[in-house]
Amino acid sequence: MYSKHHFPNQKPNEQVLMFFRRHWIVVAKILLLSLIITTIPIIFYLFFARTYTFLENDMYRGVYILFNSAYALFVILFTFSNFIDYYLDVWIVTNMRVINIEQKGLFSREMSEKELGRMQDITSEVTGFLATVLGFGDVHIQTAGEEQRFVFKQIPDAEEVTRKISNLAAEYRAANPDEDKAEEIQ
Repeated sequence: MYSKHHFPNQKPNEQVLMFFRRHWIVVAKILLLSLIITTIPIIFYLFFARTYTFLENDMYRGVYILFNSAYALFVILFTFSNFIDYYLDVWIVTNMRVINIEQKGLFSREMSEKELGRMQDITSEVTGFLATVLGFGDVHIQTAGEEQRFVFKQIPDAEEVTRKISNLAAEYRAANPDEDKAEEIQ
């Protein structure tokens, strides 16, 4: 699995400098939404089922219990799949490259990487009251060429991360000037 010291396809002299997951507020949102969804059958029971006598019939009671059981399984699956998406979305910055590992559903994962020397535009985006107060946001990284942007979604201290990655990219280009010339020739 991924950690602050090891990840898949790690190169021999590659060191992990930064390791990110989404901000903890994402987990809080998942749990809050799951809690709200869980209360719907309870509210239904309190306001309707106790007032009307349809649950006294064995067939209706069986259907009601079956529906509530299926609903509980749905809530558990919803919570589990959203937490897996949160936990397995990882962004890693090393001394050589940036790695983006995104979970796409339960059984699909997308992994992409970009070398530090190819990064041209690194911006942070903090939108909303909650994001401003808690200090999380998105980091967008654009590289040379037609490749699409990397987006670090809802990571803590997005502005600080942007500054650090910009500095790392500048240091990498200064330490490896031959790579810039090789890219210009191609």
